[in-house]
Amino acid sequence: MAHRSRFGQSAESRGSQNAEQWLWNSKNSPNPGTNGFAAAEGVQVAWVLRSDSYAPRLQPPQVMAKDKRISMHGQPEILKSNTTCRCSRGVGSYSLSTAWRQACAGLVVATSLAWAVGLAHAQGNFGGGGLGAQAVGGISIDAEGIIQNLDPKALEALAATRRTALAEAAAVEPFGKIGKPTALRKVSLKRLIAAIEASAATGQPLPPEVLFLGGLDRITHLFVDPEGHDILLAGPADKAAIDPAGNIIAAASGRPLLQLEDLIVALRAIDGARAGGIRCSIDPTLEGITKLQQFLRNQKTIGPNPDTTLRSMEDALGSQLVTVGGVPADSRFARVMVAADYRMKRIGMGLEPSGIPELPSYLAMVPSGGSSAASLPRFWLEATYDPIARDPDELAYHIAGRRMKCLTESDLVGKDGMQRGKAPGDAIAVKWCAAMTAHYEKLALRQPVFSELLNCVDLAVVAALIHGRQLDHLAGLDVSMLRDARRLPLPTYEAATTVPTVASGIKKGSRWIVSASGGVQFQPWGFASSTNESATVAATRTASLASRPVDGWWWD
Repeated sequence: MAHRSRFGQSAESRGSQNAEQWLWNSKNSPNPGTNGFAAAEGVQVAWVLRSDSYAPRLQPPQVMAKDKRISMHGQPEILKSNTTCRCSRGVGSYSLSTAWRQACAGLVVATSLAWAVGLAHAQGNFGGGGLGAQAVGGISIDAEGIIQNLDPKALEALAATRRTALAEAAAVEPFGKIGKPTALRKVSLKRLIAAIEASAATGQPLPPEVLFLGGLDRITHLFVDPEGHDILLAGPADKAAIDPAGNIIAAASGRPLLQLEDLIVALRAIDGARAGGIRCSIDPTLEGITKLQQFLRNQKTIGPNPDTTLRSMEDALGSQLVTVGGVPADSRFARVMVAADYRMKRIGMGLEPSGIPELPSYLAMVPSGGSSAASLPRFWLEATYDPIARDPDELAYHIAGRRMKCLTESDLVGKDGMQRGKAPGDAIAVKWCAAMTAHYEKLALRQPVFSELLNCVDLAVVAALIHGRQLDHLAGLDVSMLRDARRLPLPTYEAATTVPTVASGIKKGSRWIVSASGGVQFQPWGFASSTNESATVAATRTASLASRPVDGWWWD
């Protein structure tokens, strides 16, 4: 069944969203009518609550930016939803009164969050000649911290600007030389730092080949060179290209190029991320949950104006709070996590197609009959790797088997909206997660922000290896410039602080389906500590060091 917002637009034509989606059929719960919502013939709605061990629980209400209705892709007030990092949100579903069903045929309530990521305020050497600032995932954040989608025309203009800048950069050495695809390009951190220092000394912006780490589109190897006082990062590389949305990608693979900015954020933040990992979340306030419950207890029918009722739900729940942990909230790294989570939610909610036939929306997979369990399935993305192969001397590392998994479990909740235990994952939720996991790489080629998320995880793992195993000390390499924000300031971005709640929905049979959250979280220290000895990785290191040129900070 088509998913339509209260503005009547088909979900397939709008976009996607979803992360943690929950269904709760309270009509079939052990105690119908005692869950804090209206017990009358059952007004089904959504609320959002937080239940995760990776960040503080519901924060006290904070000063929030004025609620704004935003325009996505030229459409007014289109629903968005987002949250991140093992957070959970509850969704209540009730049977509807006859009057409500008749008034709202084809309508579904979905609580969502409007997300967006914007361009950086370029600082210091990160001007990039038109290439440095990055609109991550096609979203932006305004000065008040409100998340929005970038207008398609703005994305087209961005892509055109970057194509021009890329063509100009390609005509200048050495950026023009990095255009040859290669399976294993080596980047010298020692010489890269020297190139950065040279730009800093002259006050010039960093050249594109530095900003994009010599064209690397992932890191598969790390080599330590004590004799040369160096650490090498190595992996596949390609020339840069610009996709229609303005993303800077590898021409052959379609994967986004790695960015120096994200590596520096990882190196600076990795020690602080040791305990809690790297994560982000969006949470409603407890006050908002309480107000929404009160509204629903008093709402017997949808009334003569469904739009007014839905807007009242939005006003009751209010703006929701954004939390980022493990990396600075105003960093590009944080924006990648936010954008990937945002896109996952839109896909799951059917607000935009995934672009691949193997991954329909979660809502499209839910049968009309529904579940009888009073449970709240929640979804999140979690990175995983195979054990890292290393040589016996711990001078060579092979990073392989990276993948992103979509996971789900169910929370049982009480009438106060708080978690009361765990339950087996909903069968449809498990099925959707399996599809997301199995086809993540294919999805990432259609929507590069999912590849960018993997790139950030790669860089965090590299930072954890360097810091945790003290590889810079082993190599005798001074990386203090990369870690010193005073010597090398990074661009800053408007940090997301709040998102307005937008009500929209889908109706299947007599049930209303609601979605409100999801997540992204990973623990790079765990990946860096899981290693196995390998006899072959040392040979790759030897060959890489032997091929190093006299000059230049990267080579094939």
